[in-house]
Amino acid sequence: MITKSNFFTAASLALALVATSSHSVAAARDYISIVGSSTVYPFATVVAERFGRSTGGATPKVESTGSGGGMKLFCAGVGTQHADITNASRRIKKSEFEKCQANGVKDVVEVLIGFDGIVLANSNKTKRMNLTRKDIFLALAKEVPAKGSEKLVPNPYKTWQDVNPALPATKIEVLGPPPTSGTRDAFAELALEGGCKAFGWIKAIKKQDKSEYKRICHTIREDGAYIEAGENDNLIVQKLNANPKALGVFGFSFLDQNSDKVHGSLIEGVGPTFESIADKSYPVSRPLYFYVKKAHVGVVPGIEGYLAEFVSEKAWGTEGYLAEKGMIPLPDDSRAEFGDNVKGLKAMTGTEALH
Repeated sequence: MITKSNFFTAASLALALVATSSHSVAAARDYISIVGSSTVYPFATVVAERFGRSTGGATPKVESTGSGGGMKLFCAGVGTQHADITNASRRIKKSEFEKCQANGVKDVVEVLIGFDGIVLANSNKTKRMNLTRKDIFLALAKEVPAKGSEKLVPNPYKTWQDVNPALPATKIEVLGPPPTSGTRDAFAELALEGGCKAFGWIKAIKKQDKSEYKRICHTIREDGAYIEAGENDNLIVQKLNANPKALGVFGFSFLDQNSDKVHGSLIEGVGPTFESIADKSYPVSRPLYFYVKKAHVGVVPGIEGYLAEFVSEKAWGTEGYLAEKGMIPLPDDSRAEFGDNVKGLKAMTGTEALH
């Protein structure tokens, strides 16, 4: 088990290495290192800025690396050369939790912070789309059912009207996040799989072969209809303005901040709004998390204060400043539960992780 005593021993050793190598990573720092989800990034940043101003100390450094990239950095090890906190727009995966354990990151505190919707947005210069999850699956899956048969074929659809005669005859062109993004994971699970399940014979595969079912329902086509646009949602908005016929995939909070430029598609007749995500009537919504390395608390200065700021009523309450930024707050009882977990630094057991 890692103790503060052997943590400082390791830090002293690393500091000695710094003196002999210009390529070494500094063993100690006076700021909090936060990595992870581009969706959670603006929320973590505003908390970091408020915390920095209130204490007069170093403002935490927040980096947008994507959920998967953040988990990789977070789980790489214990010590001040590694991140203290990682943000995620999906729950930690079992494989990631096991990687943490293998690398000595034994005690991980999980904090559910709120909810967000995933939107398929287009430019305000064009009409808002009205899609179903089945439309989304047929438009973007790598393999789709051949018409009139229970057989999969490479996706043949070129326009939205090919998918559904009620949709416009515009080319299928969707800008979205890469595989390292939690938004991509959640989009595949909630939107693509949600549409995939509309085919009963595919749904039945899940009972026989979960891996094959996931491959069918989660694999996005690679023929140019879906364009990976990195973790930069600002870039997607710029491209949607330049190409009004394209659609972009990102979180509701970013849509809310750019409502003068883009609007979100209706999904099964429901638009992405603060209210529809809060009451779960919007079909494509997901939870947001951050994870804390308990071994760094009390070693890297300020972590306790940052956590207290994040779970304060003024930040993540129903009228808090994070709600003003577009995050959908948790119900009161859930906020109380996770607030207690933070105060007590309650570590995960691993059973909570996604399989």
